[in-house]
Amino acid sequence: MILAVDIGNTQTVLGLISEEGTTAHWRISTEPSLTADEIRVRIAGLFLLDGVGWDAVERVVISSVVPALTAAYEDLARGATGVEPLVVGPGIKTGLPIAYENPHEIGADRIVNAIAAVERFGAPVIVVDLGTATTLDVVDASGAYLGGAIAPGLETSAGALFSRAARLSAVDLEPPVRTIGRNTRESVQAGLLMGHAALIDGLVHRIWDELGGPCAVVATGGLAARIAPLCTTVDAVDDDLTLKGLALIWKRNV
Repeated sequence: MILAVDIGNTQTVLGLISEEGTTAHWRISTEPSLTADEIRVRIAGLFLLDGVGWDAVERVVISSVVPALTAAYEDLARGATGVEPLVVGPGIKTGLPIAYENPHEIGADRIVNAIAAVERFGAPVIVVDLGTATTLDVVDASGAYLGGAIAPGLETSAGALFSRAARLSAVDLEPPVRTIGRNTRESVQAGLLMGHAALIDGLVHRIWDELGGPCAVVATGGLAARIAPLCTTVDAVDDDLTLKGLALIWKRNV
């Protein structure tokens, strides 16, 4: 069994994965100041909830966009398993050809998501990851990663709006009942959520035009379940997409 770790800017997703698939997964806040020891205590608590221990973990596989935490998780992995962790980056076998101008600029999570999406849906495919940023990643019909688009995430946009507009108070980011809001709360929800869904649909249609036709679109990330139902182009939501991609990378590097 492996412990797959996806360290994002806002949240970190962890999952225990065996040959049969994901047996447990958790989502925790990303705190760059944590030490390896503090992280190990937190993970031990999560393990306890599911009745597992470190002795069940063969190796740790890490995807990270937070360098300070990458090193802490590497130290944790060595201490807890006695095995060097597998960190997604240069030199790792992914099985995914990269057609990006500078591959070193691509976030590891974007590559991992693309690998999992191709495994499930084939190519071409588009991955929409809704987190701190909303990213769209594109794999063409040949199976090559082309690149994509990066936009501010829903909560990022909402935070900017509420901090800059003096007369607008923060509202729950729940789907509105209609697009024409009848009060300020409904109007803000319509603008933020319906607007974000429209952003995604608009970008997907433009990508389809560049690819020469429609293809599968899968959404993932902490906000996917909230936004995807408002989109007309998203075919599926997979909360475990990144974990599945990390499992595939592990198998390709054994």
